[in-house]
Amino acid sequence: MFVVGLTGGIGSGKSAVATLFANKGVRVINSDSLAREVVVAGSDAIMQIALHFGGDILDDAGNLKRSELRQIVFADEQERLWLETLLHPLIAKLMQNRIANCASSYCIIESPLLLETEQHKLVNRVLVVDVVEKTQLQRAMQRDHNDETTIRAIMATQMSRVDRLQYADDVIVNETGISALAAAVHALHNKYLALAAGNAQ
Repeated sequence: MFVVGLTGGIGSGKSAVATLFANKGVRVINSDSLAREVVVAGSDAIMQIALHFGGDILDDAGNLKRSELRQIVFADEQERLWLETLLHPLIAKLMQNRIANCASSYCIIESPLLLETEQHKLVNRVLVVDVVEKTQLQRAMQRDHNDETTIRAIMATQMSRVDRLQYADDVIVNETGISALAAAVHALHNKYLALAAGNAQ
């Protein structure tokens, strides 16, 4: 299976790009969705999280209070590393399973931490969605209703923009409108179909 890794910093527009690929029939494997899947109420992982952070991290239905956990782990690197050590292997296992069952011509892994984790080893090609830091902050604050301090803390845990671009095989600059984004995705989709079929020049 030919696999494209789709990544970018918080607020870059990865989800919009992923949706455009999905609309073309491409299977998109979203790492955030997998992360939610491994911590469903009653799972081993959520029980370990509750033991570590205290029962108050769960709501009355046994679900994770995600915004509260986010504030804790992005304010304390040791806590973040503990959580990542627990969750990343579980997410990777699910990811491998989804790739093995992918029915489209190629599949996409959409992940903010593709390059910071072992996930990049699962892909044939890296696509980076790129925006300037100011755009990241504005979009992420507006979307997540978090303050600038929290967003900057998340950005600090992600690979720098310069380093991320060095790993990119393909780049989509997402500073303009949806029509430009759709055109870029259309061109790359044709390129990936050719690569997947082994017909790339």
